[in-house]
Amino acid sequence: MQIRQLIVPAVVVAFSLLVIWASLQLEESPAMIVGDSMQPRTFPIFLMCINLVLVVWLIVQTVHRPVDSSPDNPPSERFPTWATIGLLPLFYLLTAQLDLFLGIAVVMFAMCWVWGERRWWVAAITATATPACIFFLFDLVLKVRFPRGLLTNLYYG
Repeated sequence: MQIRQLIVPAVVVAFSLLVIWASLQLEESPAMIVGDSMQPRTFPIFLMCINLVLVVWLIVQTVHRPVDSSPDNPPSERFPTWATIGLLPLFYLLTAQLDLFLGIAVVMFAMCWVWGERRWWVAAITATATPACIFFLFDLVLKVRFPRGLLTNLYYG
């Protein structure tokens, strides 16, 4: 394993540890403000711990199968990568003007097509089930309310 293959994992570990440290500096919120939901510092710490686990997985994969970065073998995902970057402004516009979950659904469906999924029903299930799971996880389990939009207005009333 070459040292340059450890640069990205090292940066991700440093960033994750910095976020965990910054989150631990936050004071705990009183129970009357937080209620039954989690403390503000818990979620970033949780995400960064997942990040650290994924970095360990990345390192293990790199050790077992080193990346071939020879100039004779350029990456073949140029169009999907740039198309995904191009979908980001669409996501922003849909999220800002209509609804967060509508933006997620439309952009996920488009990304499925861009990355090669040709079965429309698989793309549709992915594009509708993912935002629905995210919404209900945050709303019912974590008790986080989302900003109003077309779909959230229907749910919140």
